[in-house]
Amino acid sequence: MAAATLDGPRIPAKSGKAKQLVIFLHGYGADGNDLIEIGRQWQAWLPDAAFVSPHAPERMPQMGRQWFALTMRDPDERWRGVVQARPALDAFIDAELQKNGLDESKLALVGFSQGTMMALHVGLRRKRGPACIVGYSGVLVGPENLAEASARGAKGLPPPVLLVHGDMDDLIPFDALFMSAEELAKVNIPCQWHLSMGVAHGIDAGGLLQGGVFIAQNFGLRVNASAQSLRRR
Repeated sequence: MAAATLDGPRIPAKSGKAKQLVIFLHGYGADGNDLIEIGRQWQAWLPDAAFVSPHAPERMPQMGRQWFALTMRDPDERWRGVVQARPALDAFIDAELQKNGLDESKLALVGFSQGTMMALHVGLRRKRGPACIVGYSGVLVGPENLAEASARGAKGLPPPVLLVHGDMDDLIPFDALFMSAEELAKVNIPCQWHLSMGVAHGIDAGGLLQGGVFIAQNFGLRVNASAQSLRRR
């Protein structure tokens, strides 16, 4: 079966010519409009980046879209879900890179919640690794399958990861951040993390700052030294 064709809202590069590409992957029950405005906030650090936030392939019965169905009753459904949704996202990434005349070294994947599951699953398994992956309020799915995470950049290194989570998250508890970071460390995938205090299942200003600076740094851009330091795992 052919992979679904994805599309969603876009923000062109502020400078007029895209030299980097940031792809947002929204959460369960939302759509691409949910995250795209983050791109406008990040343009201060990323004036040459184009931003796109595709709608997930499956429409939900009552609201929004999903990368895959969740019943919360089947412990294996997340793994089956990311595997099933991967071809559509891979095809979208390939098309967007080609459209902008860029390669993976100029790509950042940014996910929220279920979108973080997709960003980690797909980004760590592409033929060429992206410049970096940022995951908000999510979790690494199928850590026992990380032997598949063979994506490497031009220097032969895996893509660096930043995980951000609210300590008051009652949908995906913040323990998921530490579990995911530990599992990535076991297979030598560099992972930094930021815990947003007093934040539930969402993204606060501090988390946005961390994400924007992390991406800019991994694109090789100069950033304001006053940005908060990242904790390393």
